[in-house]
Amino acid sequence: MAITKESAARDLTLPSGTYVRYYEAGPSDGTTAVMLHGSGPGATGWSNFSGNIEPIAAAGFRVIAPDMPGWGDSDAVATKDMDHDVDLVAILDALGIEKAALVGNSMGAHTAIRFTTLHPERVTHLVTMGASLGKGLPRSLFGPGDGPSEGLKVLIKAYQDASPENMRALVEIMTYDKARFATPELTRARSEAALARPDHLANYVEGLAHGAPIPITVDRSLIPSIEAPTMLIHGRDDRVLHYETSLWLTANIPNSRLVLINRCGHWAMIEHADEFNRLVIDFLSN
Repeated sequence: MAITKESAARDLTLPSGTYVRYYEAGPSDGTTAVMLHGSGPGATGWSNFSGNIEPIAAAGFRVIAPDMPGWGDSDAVATKDMDHDVDLVAILDALGIEKAALVGNSMGAHTAIRFTTLHPERVTHLVTMGASLGKGLPRSLFGPGDGPSEGLKVLIKAYQDASPENMRALVEIMTYDKARFATPELTRARSEAALARPDHLANYVEGLAHGAPIPITVDRSLIPSIEAPTMLIHGRDDRVLHYETSLWLTANIPNSRLVLINRCGHWAMIEHADEFNRLVIDFLSN
């Protein structure tokens, strides 16, 4: 039976009282892969990874894809109160997961990297796609010097007005193959998902002054201490976060490798789902 959004959905209340929606598939005794979504309006564990959860679960992994607090069906959180490292610790503890492979896109990649520096004993593998390191040094060589990238400016505009038109612009800037992915159906669905949670939209816009969506950045001096096997996946055509971030990570994480995909934007796991799934399954298995 195919895994659907409804069949995979689970509910969890953390000790803090925060409600978290998450999606689960695969054997309960399988090696756990936690998939961490990015920060865009309408982003959820399911919307980011609906093309990956079933194949990776079918390979024998227990797949967990949470809506992080502040996104999706999970509770709203003001940016000033947000700490996804604390949230992820609480999620893993509540689900009885001692160790997991972390698979993160964009903001989710940042969460995975930071978590690995702070809790190395709990991470078996680290996989990132379109990784972000948040603001701070070293400054970007190829990114804009006057603020957010072209893609992040479109993302912020979509938070300010989550209309189908702005969502279409967002999907177009996130992907290389616009004709395939920026469809009226997808952009409308993404718009409706975002507009269903005006509290998330308002918190993000208000939080821009507080570093949204990454108010607490990874300590970059700790990144060379990462020992977990690491695979960094990045689209060569990423207009949101330049692949130089993954080049820097490859140079600074000893046991790492970089997969740079041509004709690929910020959503490698969506645009190149079959290749992404093969890469992740092989990496986690071997």
